[in-house]
Amino acid sequence: MDKIRFALWFGLLASVWISYSTWMAERAPETVATTIVDSPAATAPASGVPEIVDAGAVPDIGNPEIGGSGGAGTETIPADTSTAPARLLSVRTDVQDVLINLDGGDIVRVDLPQYPVHKDRPDEPVRLLDYVPTNLWVYQTGMASAAGTPAPTHQQTFSAADSSYTLADGADSLEVRLTWQGSNGVSAEKIYTFRRGQYAIDLDIVARNQGTEPWTAAAYAQMFRLHNPPERRYMSVDSYSFTGPVIYDGDSYQKIKFEDLVTEPPADLSIANGWLASIQHHFLAAIVPLDAEPNDLSVRAVGASYRLRAQSPTIQVAPGGELRYPLKLFVGPKLQDQLTAAAPDRELELTVDYGWLTALSHPLFLVLEFIHDWVKNWGLAIVITTLLIKLVFYKLTATSGRSMAKMRKLQPRMKALQEKHKDDRQALSTAMMDLYKKEKVNPAAGCLPILIQMPFFFAFYWVLVESVEMRQAPFMLWINDLSVRDPFFILPLLMGAAMLFQMRLNPAPPDPIQARVMQIMPIVFTAMFAFFPAGLVLYWLTNTVVSIAQQWRINKLVARES
Repeated sequence: MDKIRFALWFGLLASVWISYSTWMAERAPETVATTIVDSPAATAPASGVPEIVDAGAVPDIGNPEIGGSGGAGTETIPADTSTAPARLLSVRTDVQDVLINLDGGDIVRVDLPQYPVHKDRPDEPVRLLDYVPTNLWVYQTGMASAAGTPAPTHQQTFSAADSSYTLADGADSLEVRLTWQGSNGVSAEKIYTFRRGQYAIDLDIVARNQGTEPWTAAAYAQMFRLHNPPERRYMSVDSYSFTGPVIYDGDSYQKIKFEDLVTEPPADLSIANGWLASIQHHFLAAIVPLDAEPNDLSVRAVGASYRLRAQSPTIQVAPGGELRYPLKLFVGPKLQDQLTAAAPDRELELTVDYGWLTALSHPLFLVLEFIHDWVKNWGLAIVITTLLIKLVFYKLTATSGRSMAKMRKLQPRMKALQEKHKDDRQALSTAMMDLYKKEKVNPAAGCLPILIQMPFFFAFYWVLVESVEMRQAPFMLWINDLSVRDPFFILPLLMGAAMLFQMRLNPAPPDPIQARVMQIMPIVFTAMFAFFPAGLVLYWLTNTVVSIAQQWRINKLVARES
């Protein structure tokens, strides 16, 4: 009986804990950030619009700042958000609309035409990178030289053959070359390669020393982003995903809170197979250095923004030689197959944040994806996957169901014992245990399937919340987006009714407290699930309906055996 009580309270407290955590997160006080910068010259303007700060010394080459001439420098984004950079180059593929600022030669805006912000606004695409100060999120790449000699930093002016590029029909790739010429005989190219259907962008930065003296430089790629996470709201699933910088050191993946950057910036890392990214719900922008040498990776708070930087070792380029810095940039949705293909063996797919249940959530997603490829509907894939899970645990739930059916038959005798020993709880407990032993009934058996299903429930939750593949995915009828709540709360009500019916199929607990818990659980679950993703409610509803059918059949079989 103590086992039954524990299982029931565990299920109820788990649901209450989720609701409480969500409620507290929504009302958590905002953290006031203290400005930490890498350079005395870096400041946040009084208007609150952050500056892009080219701070941080390049080691081993005389400690120049990464800037146009090797000296300390800052680049201020215009406060007037209606003013675009003067020299913008547009690139259009089948999946990205990109703007490159020729003053720097870097990507400063990316729109995703296949991913509208909202289903009701199909012409308003998700925008990831942006040069506008209130939504600042830009790349900065280049090479910094020693002793202040000219170098192709992100503050230099580049040129291109055309002002716009479009991926041609039938073409698999599109190459965009930007060129720069220094006064010291050093020239450079930034070569962008876009591919059909791909959100990964190849960037090769190539510098050639055509002068008469050796040229010493280090290559770098960095990303600035204004820290402006969405306000957490109970009914907004998007607002509960992590938004901010992440880093992979070749072995482990770490999310970094902006508040931690402000109070204590993490140590720089020198690693060969790492990467940096800024993520948000369903989308990311990443920097993946591809050169064989270890890169210095760092994450810093800069005013109200943060800066992610990868920097190559310092290399001396002899006259007639060249320095090449290959990068993989990823700007787009967290499509797991593309993340894996973009940087094999780098585990870029870890940016799909399944949390502590990744070991269960990821295989579950693969099963869902496989079934979806067959049925072409994510809702049906959820239903079929639920049936498969029930099939896997059929033997366990059947054994549990038989125990529950036998307990249901014992209800009259149990009530008689309760009446007989109503003033002696110890005697009642002893009599109940004797009855269970005589009839070979395990009262705790009915709780085990619930405990086993809880990890799958949480795994399904993270799969539905984090997998962009299910973003705005329709099911049928009024369910046009499985990743958000049912707009009419019909599925949660059906689920609550199914749970209530399921409860009536099973024997009432002999303990009054347990009975009350069982009575309120359908109400608690209905209220909680009302704001969960419709796909998660569909999973639990399917699971409950199948459990009802299975228990009803077992009850009939047990009744015939008597």
